[in-house]
Amino acid sequence: MKLFEIIEAIEHVAPPALQEDYDNSGLLVGSPQAEIKKALLTLDTTEAVVEEAIAEGCDLIISHHPIVFNGLKRLNGSNYVERVVMSTIKNNIAIYACHTNLDNVLRQGVNIKIASKLGLQETRILKPMQSALIKMTVFTPHTHADAVREALFAGGAGNVGNYDECSFNIEGKGTFRGSENTNPVIGTRGERTTLDEQRIEVLLPKNRFNEVMKSLRGAHPYEEIAYYAVPLENAWQDAGSGMLGTLEKPIQGEYFPVYVKECLKADVVRFTRPVEWVKKVAICGGSGAFLIKNALQSGADAYITGDVKYHEFFDAESRMMICDPGHYETEQFTVELFAEILSEKFPNFATRFSHTYTNPIQYHY
Repeated sequence: MKLFEIIEAIEHVAPPALQEDYDNSGLLVGSPQAEIKKALLTLDTTEAVVEEAIAEGCDLIISHHPIVFNGLKRLNGSNYVERVVMSTIKNNIAIYACHTNLDNVLRQGVNIKIASKLGLQETRILKPMQSALIKMTVFTPHTHADAVREALFAGGAGNVGNYDECSFNIEGKGTFRGSENTNPVIGTRGERTTLDEQRIEVLLPKNRFNEVMKSLRGAHPYEEIAYYAVPLENAWQDAGSGMLGTLEKPIQGEYFPVYVKECLKADVVRFTRPVEWVKKVAICGGSGAFLIKNALQSGADAYITGDVKYHEFFDAESRMMICDPGHYETEQFTVELFAEILSEKFPNFATRFSHTYTNPIQYHY
């Protein structure tokens, strides 16, 4: 299997356009045309993980955290990042990272996986992404409206929350006159033509625009497609930071940290003074202290994330519990996501969970 096929499957779920500006997701080492037989799935790409990939005969490492965040000015093995890159190149092992773009998706993303481990229901994005949607308006002959509408849906337009194939349609009259150098599909050159047309309006994510246009071109009868696309300020409910959900049954606050510890297989959970009961829970895999205020505003009884600093715990203002089981602990299940995404697309492709424990933080009991 070609590497680009694997990348396409992952990026269909987590488009690169959804990653944060500081991130470096994508193909870090290797050629998209490389032939891949087996992939090692890991949270981090360390030297030990590369050694494991070599021993297991894996020619691809898929990780959540990018090994390269900043530009490399030289490769002389002076630090672990350079040594990892040098070793993978030497052993023909590709590295692909899928980081904040996987954090920021509602379905099959990092936070929905955490939510499933905690048994959360009625999940939704905690802080929806802003300015990520486009309204597209297409004009087409009435006779081709169904085909054009289906093409828009096939390209990825028309999804709104739990609904798909959403559109708004208006009947009207369209006029045009083709020049002597054009060949209109409908009408006569040099003469004004009036047609019964439909105006079709759909919403789509910005990152799907090219795919929608490609699909539209294959279905629209005009040589010059009549359309316009307008960026929106609407929040996109299917993408963004963190997640909010509810427990099937409320848990007493004093027992909630134990519940978190067991569900996320954490060694330690740091937490603020317990509230009386926990029912509504906000979560964010990795470093999510930036969402504490959003969690408070959502009415969450508890917020689970990693890397919370001392003073940030005060931001709970005794109105909400903050539980910090650790960065690694909240994201360790990401490898399961990779396996699920790839097995759905390629049932016979060989993937392997890394057995290397990459958490750099150790605990003394």
